[in-house]
Amino acid sequence: MKKLLVYGIFLLFVGIQSGQSQTVTGKWKTFDDETGAAKSIVEIYEKNDKIYGRVLEILEKGKEDKICEKCKGAKKDKPIKGLVIIEGLTKDGDTWEDGTILDPKNGKEYKCHITLESANKLKVRGYIGVSLLGRTQYWTRVDK
Repeated sequence: MKKLLVYGIFLLFVGIQSGQSQTVTGKWKTFDDETGAAKSIVEIYEKNDKIYGRVLEILEKGKEDKICEKCKGAKKDKPIKGLVIIEGLTKDGDTWEDGTILDPKNGKEYKCHITLESANKLKVRGYIGVSLLGRTQYWTRVDK
């Protein structure tokens, strides 16, 4: 009986740990599409049952203080560091969708959906109109 109790507690602990790691929230490293170099750290967070993402850190040397010159509206000429680039994604099964992602490089907003490929790999798809017309990036989780 004692072994069964210990085994049950162990399974509960493992279940809680794996459940916590199976979330899109957290810090993610982004990569340049052309060079593959690490580009930034984005924090994805949940607010009012929706997902948002903000740039926490710019990893590219010499671009740490860059502003979003090509952005429109309230984001125009704001520092990229601290900028909210993912907005309003809602959960649909294993995917978060129906929101937008901003590309600070060109100032354009795209429809977006994200999917957790594994505990440490996030698939981020930005597109125009339908998902076929867009690009996909894979971000990696940053250790806490």
